Amino acid sequence: MYDEFLNFIFPLAKGAGEIQLAYFRGNDLGIETKSNAYDVVTRADKESEAYIVQAILGRYPGHGILGEEGGVMGTAGSDYRWVIDPLDGTTNYSQGLPIFSVSIALQHKGETVVGVVYAPYLGELFWASKGGGAYMKSRSGEVKRLQVSAKQTLATSVLATGFPYDKDVDPDNNSDNVARIVPYVRDIRRLGSAAYDLSCIAAGLLDGYWELDLHEWDVCAANLIVREAGGVVCDFRRNRGVSQAAGNEVLVGEMLKYIR
Repeated sequence: MYDEFLNFIFPLAKGAGEIQLAYFRGNDLGIETKSNAYDVVTRADKESEAYIVQAILGRYPGHGILGEEGGVMGTAGSDYRWVIDPLDGTTNYSQGLPIFSVSIALQHKGETVVGVVYAPYLGELFWASKGGGAYMKSRSGEVKRLQVSAKQTLATSVLATGFPYDKDVDPDNNSDNVARIVPYVRDIRRLGSAAYDLSCIAAGLLDGYWELDLHEWDVCAANLIVREAGGVVCDFRRNRGVSQAAGNEVLVGEMLKYIR
């Protein structure tokens, strides 16, 4: 039912990834700051989003768009809205670290129906469509259907998390959650790209994930991938952006005993 959109997004995500790889670990990143010194944007972020937006409006001129860099674009009030994070993991990218991703989702009447996350350097492509399951294509070309981890205890689980950009001025910056939960888990990772973190949850490469103060573009595509892989995504605090936990239902329940 959604093949038309997936077949449109796959080359689009890879094209954005090619832009990013062309600048990666080079000396022409054009790094700038946004909200503060920790919140950075590069030439690759801007060019990737411009490339994606131009392609969407060329193919679907009546659709709306929400992009991290450009905000609200396209046709206001359309039943279709694209949610784009052109380069999720900009801090990693600007440091030359290889974990970053392109995230593209399509919503219909407010419901996410298609989601694609592509990690260009790693050569990993994740996708899902409403009711159609979640899949991953690895660098080798192997395609597999995804299923979240079945682990039921924190002691056997590896979790991922992250920290908000205003962590220096807001004491509600997730450090207390890490301190509470770290004694009870196998380990914690901070990969630096929410879209990739969540895709790893869908693939069972990570067991659980939580983060505070995210934006819709960070997680829109990957949340669908997690749900179509049999996982749950729980918005556990509604007074601070998008603050969510993800994994299988039992493990999310265990995580929520320690995070708030």
